[in-house]
Amino acid sequence: MQKSLVAEFLGTFWLVFGGCGSAVLAAAYPELGIGFVGVAFAFGLTVLTMAYAVGGISGGHFNPAVSLGLTVAGRFPAARLLPYIGVQLVGAVAAAALLYLIASGKAGFELGGFAANGYGDHSPGGYSLLSALLIEVLLTMFFLIIILGSTSSRVPAGFAPLAIGLGLTLIHLVSIPVTNTSVNPARSTGQALFVGGWALQQLRLFWIAPLAGGALGGLVWKVLDDAD
Repeated sequence: MQKSLVAEFLGTFWLVFGGCGSAVLAAAYPELGIGFVGVAFAFGLTVLTMAYAVGGISGGHFNPAVSLGLTVAGRFPAARLLPYIGVQLVGAVAAAALLYLIASGKAGFELGGFAANGYGDHSPGGYSLLSALLIEVLLTMFFLIIILGSTSSRVPAGFAPLAIGLGLTLIHLVSIPVTNTSVNPARSTGQALFVGGWALQQLRLFWIAPLAGGALGGLVWKVLDDAD
């Protein structure tokens, strides 16, 4: 259990530092900025690399919504759910703190949105609360279906991290303009704690929607799996 929690801390840390770090440090870098596409691939690569690195130890969740969805699907023991969520939050906050220290070392640093998730005036594209709710639930649900399907005994072993990483990339390509893409309450919490104000006020959505989507994904997969 201790090794699993350390693995989840490292994986969540890497996801937040690599994904949010690409948004904060590299997305709009003068002339060489990686833009939305680069940020989307950065998030996907963090999950892909750490799923291979430590997935064999902890299962490679790195996300409370994933842990919940796997529990609902019967793939993860409920007794481990809260410890996993706790250590994922610690990893996300630690990554956000280190990212803040690095980013603030630049002359003229301004915190700005700090890759926090938002809707309404704080959505990159000005999308409403309803739009944010729908897309976060839907995409998290499909993310769980991808995870559960690609790790099923029906498919060749060893390729799941590729499907999961590319799935998360696609999710970001679709939803960065809407919410800055959460699908992960831990990732949202780490950034919101440093932005404060509006980010903390809107954080509730980025717990409710991904957790609901994760649970739905687990239920959908359970039905599909039981039907075979």
